[in-house]
Amino acid sequence: MINRHFKIGLRNITKNKGFFALNAGGLVIGLTAVLLITLWVQSELNFNKSLTNYNKIASVMQTQYRANDDIRTYTGQPMQLAPVLRKNFGNHLKYIATSTRSQNFTISYNGDMQKVKGRFSEPDLAHLLDLKMVAGNRKSLEDISSILISESAAKDIFGIEDAIGKSLKINSGLDVKVTGVYKDLPNNSSFEGLNFIAPWELLKKNAGYDKRLGWGNYWFQVFTQLSDESNLASTSNLIKNVFNENYINKNPNRDYQLFLQPISKWHLYSEFENGVNVGGRISYVKIFGVIGIFILLLACINFMNLSTAYALKRGKEVGVRKTLGSSRLQLIYQFFSESFIIIIFSFALALLLTYLLLPKFNLLTLKEMEMPFSSSSFWMICGVLILITAVLSSFYPSIYLSAFKPVKVLKGLVSGSKNEVRIRKSLIVVQFAISSILIIGTLTVITQINHAKDRPLGFDKELLVSVPINTSKVRNSFDVIKNELLASNNISEVTASDVKITAAYTTNGGSFEWKGKDPKLNAEFWTIRATEGFGKMINWKVLQGRDFSKKFPSDTLAFLMNETAVKYTGLENPVGEYIRWGNNGNYKVIGVVKDMVTRSPFDEITPSLFILHKGDFLSYVNVKIAADNPNAIEGAIDDLKATFQKYDPKNIFTYSFMDDEFERKFNSTSRVASLVSWFSLVAIFISCLGILGLSTYTALQRKKEIGIRKVLGATIYTIWELLSKQFIILVVISLLIALPIGYYFSSKWLLDYSYRIEINFWMFALVTFIILGITLLTVSYQAIKSAISNPVDALRTE
Repeated sequence: MINRHFKIGLRNITKNKGFFALNAGGLVIGLTAVLLITLWVQSELNFNKSLTNYNKIASVMQTQYRANDDIRTYTGQPMQLAPVLRKNFGNHLKYIATSTRSQNFTISYNGDMQKVKGRFSEPDLAHLLDLKMVAGNRKSLEDISSILISESAAKDIFGIEDAIGKSLKINSGLDVKVTGVYKDLPNNSSFEGLNFIAPWELLKKNAGYDKRLGWGNYWFQVFTQLSDESNLASTSNLIKNVFNENYINKNPNRDYQLFLQPISKWHLYSEFENGVNVGGRISYVKIFGVIGIFILLLACINFMNLSTAYALKRGKEVGVRKTLGSSRLQLIYQFFSESFIIIIFSFALALLLTYLLLPKFNLLTLKEMEMPFSSSSFWMICGVLILITAVLSSFYPSIYLSAFKPVKVLKGLVSGSKNEVRIRKSLIVVQFAISSILIIGTLTVITQINHAKDRPLGFDKELLVSVPINTSKVRNSFDVIKNELLASNNISEVTASDVKITAAYTTNGGSFEWKGKDPKLNAEFWTIRATEGFGKMINWKVLQGRDFSKKFPSDTLAFLMNETAVKYTGLENPVGEYIRWGNNGNYKVIGVVKDMVTRSPFDEITPSLFILHKGDFLSYVNVKIAADNPNAIEGAIDDLKATFQKYDPKNIFTYSFMDDEFERKFNSTSRVASLVSWFSLVAIFISCLGILGLSTYTALQRKKEIGIRKVLGATIYTIWELLSKQFIILVVISLLIALPIGYYFSSKWLLDYSYRIEINFWMFALVTFIILGITLLTVSYQAIKSAISNPVDALRTE
């Protein structure tokens, strides 16, 4: 019987190829989008899960409770914390490791140099990550002159040579010997691309951290692995007051509380507000999960609409079958079998299309996903997806077709019932409402990005290049290097700073005092230290007072404030006032500069101080390329490279343009916008396929009516209006539903940004224009085709 059902189903499909193409086409596109979204969501949810000790790994974080209900959460920790935890809580924490953050270092071997991503860490990190050693052993990291490198790094550096025992230099100054090679860590993890781990003690000794850094310097990360008997919540509570109990010089107006953040939350739940974990990338997972459900629903609605519309053509078939004794259940099986054939065929094509599109999708999402054909869980998800699609798209059409009355259908009296027509119209409304909501979301994201990109920065980022300072030789020779670079026709200005202009950092601690300050206020400023001429180079606007100048030696103890800092301090006439900066002394305010965007372009301006400085804090040489020289860019880079190779030959020369740095701040949001845009197009396309099929079938149903109207003098416009009006009304209803829903969710999403757009009328007008325009184009094709057809063909007797 089952075999017969499938044979009849295949015959019907081959007989009605146009219907099959429309139905299968919508499903293939929809299922492909759903599969891509599923792979992406699965990748996000499985982040870090491939690490052996996933259920036991955590990072130590701190929450600072300040006056005026100001609560901040930090990932950084002082280097003094891990030894205290090891001493007092070693029975609860199996492994504890202080670590720098992952970054690129210059690795030298026999004169050859390359950039390699790595960390300096205590030995426990190797055990915590359960490194799979190809050669050597993890314990060798206890030797201060050792280094563990990944398998890929060993191949890049040494080729086919044995890496063990080979000597390397890190950043030209630290001599180490390879004592272990480990398998590369998983790509889908927080330690992706970690190609070496060097001893923490080596860095600490070389940098003199013992003399320089205290409990107030939260520069590092502390990772832990719980012992087998320990519980995360109870252990987190045990270490809660360690900071307060050991930080002798802590701010009396602050309460420092530690807690353990499990590895399961590092990636998806990284954002905190007022001490509460409010989410992070999990919001993207939810957004795309909902989009995936929407697209699947659209594809199924499309299938249902076309199937129920096509059902009228098969009324006599149902009547004959029922007359010959077929039960309703047998008919349900028959029609479900036919639908199932289309679904299985569509799913197979969708799998193939997903496989072909995945490399492009990976480029868009910056992931390295593969089709998990060997994964049983993947095939289980596919099975569930097929089942859901089959039920959603086939259940109602099968019930509807099997309910026809034999007497009526054999007399040719079957037409769409009122209930069936209502359901079909309702489904069209749902389809276009979903598509409209997705378009509103896409427009909101794109407009917000453009709003931030067009934001006045308060400085000039064009033709500005920054080169990192890797050695003290460059730092100590800055004046000489500056003069050599200024001798070039390609370079107009040269300065140095501690950070890039697009990456100011916070200086906190309640150590700032000024006239009229609230004693309970824990003052916090964002700072940039730079040499003379920095302001002129970036073309900042001095609104009050003056810029730093060599004419005034006292400027080494002076501040320039931004407008927000003036409001923050409450100083009515700030120029000439003094701000005490802890043990650094009293700094005179010599000027006020216009607010500049020195952090995220989506956030509000922070109170900032600018300091004239030379010495150990300088980390970048900044160069302004001559604007009047058309070939200056390439020439300036060549000049910079030659100069840096002269003064720093043991490190790889690298540089970055500030306009590129600024553009990178939009990468994450831009990727979301691109994905939402593509999936919105998919949703619209599926909806259009459905309305094209329905308009075609409506035209066929009313073929004789159209012929009679034409004979009686109806114009092309009249016929077009007749066939188009009902669909336009349905789309207008869908817009009335979608616009307020889209407004609500878009407004909610925008609350994550301090600097944000207001949702304006033009966005809704544009969405209305897009949806109505697409609907008219889709429906008009069939309407005009019917309107210009020969009425004789429609009225000819069968």
